[in-house]
Amino acid sequence: MADTQKTFAKIVGVVLILLGLIGFFSNPVLGYFGVNSLQNIVHLIGGVLGLVLANKGSGKAFNKWLGIIGVILAILGFIPSTAALLLSVLGINQAITVLHLIVGVVALGVAYGVKE
Repeated sequence: MADTQKTFAKIVGVVLILLGLIGFFSNPVLGYFGVNSLQNIVHLIGGVLGLVLANKGSGKAFNKWLGIIGVILAILGFIPSTAALLLSVLGINQAITVLHLIVGVVALGVAYGVKE
């Protein structure tokens, strides 16, 4: 099962890199998910970090922190005053807030539910 941590981190890493690249050419991504250049750069960095940590055997740590950050961003995105700030700074809209929650919960589930 240790490979699950690594595999999940690699998949998320690749997806984050793709989202970061696509976001430079399409906003909103897939017609729903608001992004901007800063968020695209954060996605690219996170994706590279996921791939590096997965290859170094630290997939669980990546999954844990991805989950924590995702859930925190989602909580902040559901609070009107911070949602407005996230929208203005990172282009995070309500659709991506829901996606952050889903990814965060799944990542935490993988990090804490899958034994290495």
